[in-house]
Amino acid sequence: MPPSTPSSPAAESWQDRLRFDSNGLLPAIAQDWLDGAVLMVAWMNRLALDHTLASGEVHYWSRSRQELWHKGATSGHIQTLRGLRYDCDADVLLLTVEQRGNVACHTGARSCFYSDGLPGEAVLEPPADACTELYRVIASRRSSPLEGSYTNRLLDGGDNRILKKIGEESAEFVMACKDGEEKAIASEAADLLFHMQVALAHHGVDWRAVQEELARRRGAPRRD
Repeated sequence: MPPSTPSSPAAESWQDRLRFDSNGLLPAIAQDWLDGAVLMVAWMNRLALDHTLASGEVHYWSRSRQELWHKGATSGHIQTLRGLRYDCDADVLLLTVEQRGNVACHTGARSCFYSDGLPGEAVLEPPADACTELYRVIASRRSSPLEGSYTNRLLDGGDNRILKKIGEESAEFVMACKDGEEKAIASEAADLLFHMQVALAHHGVDWRAVQEELARRRGAPRRD
């Protein structure tokens, strides 16, 4: 991530390497800081970039209004900057953001990329990491049961069935680790994670809460 202080020499050097277009603009992709979902694409000029780095809140340049745009200043859906990178050609920015209100699109959707072009008006969740996608499927089974679904059999069995499976999968994961077989370890870890997510869904605990806790611990003081 580039330095966050635009007045420092290091910040000036990396900003000077950016290749703005003939209008002095760069496309900026906003990505969720936890699950990697792409939330939106907008434009930045040097002024928007400087304001973003100085304030820690994302600013864009509005091409239609020809003015600086503080994302969320009106709606309250502010984007806090968590990280910033530019691509190999230095002509596209990737912003890692914490989206307040979990709404980035002016339509009220979480992401501007909520349509797959197929018939229907369903608002889709943006693609995310594999664990988030898995939890979405499990949660959908909880709200919309599917006949013959193994996930639904677990959920119907409640804690007794779910926790028994977690115990079994934990033991299998331990044994795979003791045997030192990489493929088996990965496979058993996947099984354990799946059943843990079923338990989370059964208790109404969102996977994002786990991600947030992990992120919180990453910045916590070290324990002896």
